[in-house]
Amino acid sequence: MGASLSNLSEVTNGSTIGPGLGDIPESCVACVFLYLTPPEICNLARLNRAFRGAASSDAVWESKLPSNYQDLLDFLPPERYQNLSKKDIYALLSRPVPFDGGNKEVWLDRITGRICMSISAKAMAITGIDDRRYWNWIPTEESRFNVVAYLQQIWWFEVDGMVKFPFPADIYTLTFRLHLGRFYKRLGRRTCSFEHTHGWGVKPVRFEMSTSDGQQATHEFCLDEHGFIDVSGHRKRGCWIEYKVGEFLVDKSGSATEIRFSMKQIDCTHSKGGLCVDSVFIVPSILKDRKK
Repeated sequence: MGASLSNLSEVTNGSTIGPGLGDIPESCVACVFLYLTPPEICNLARLNRAFRGAASSDAVWESKLPSNYQDLLDFLPPERYQNLSKKDIYALLSRPVPFDGGNKEVWLDRITGRICMSISAKAMAITGIDDRRYWNWIPTEESRFNVVAYLQQIWWFEVDGMVKFPFPADIYTLTFRLHLGRFYKRLGRRTCSFEHTHGWGVKPVRFEMSTSDGQQATHEFCLDEHGFIDVSGHRKRGCWIEYKVGEFLVDKSGSATEIRFSMKQIDCTHSKGGLCVDSVFIVPSILKDRKK
């Protein structure tokens, strides 16, 4: 062992110089990269030529892509991804890929390569959405879809949605993104109005989710009470809140899973209003835990 190591070094001007990072074969570096995250790979690519070459290897980036990445590419025009390396495909899919008329988006988490999805309120069936006495569409930069549904007042509150997609094997969490109060900008500053906000503390909103293979989840939240009290005892209205509906398991990759979801408060003994409905998120549960 000692003899072999001594053979790798040489004497230059009386000093001994041993092997360095530049002497590691590119194939060995690529094997190590299989166990690293994409950001780690990109950082190490700056070390030398061997690391840079390994960081561009299709074999390395193929291992980071989900098994169904071709399903995501099918939402894009072929000219967007033809002749791209696997590294460039990973970068392309790390940005939102719209589908269903731009009302749904799917993308890869940059660190793990896991699939995430968002569904706009525009893709949901909302009771009374076409009646301007009840609902309005508000353009905003606070939504990834640049528009949210704003409820002024209604008695029968019901929102339903559905998506069918070949999710890779994983555990996923489904959440609704909601906001109490109407927000706008005044003199360049964000301001909220609660003129129409009422009725959400009387009875809870029922959130439901079901999958095509029989999984179900239900939660109930009083939107004007749950999670809105800060340490000072003030109501934390005017914030975007994600309400967890439940989790579902995909144990086999390849086949499409249909997910149906809803939220409703259909007790007509009282009205409710002043609520913004942005979107539904479907994200691997491990990413939600990491965010916490």
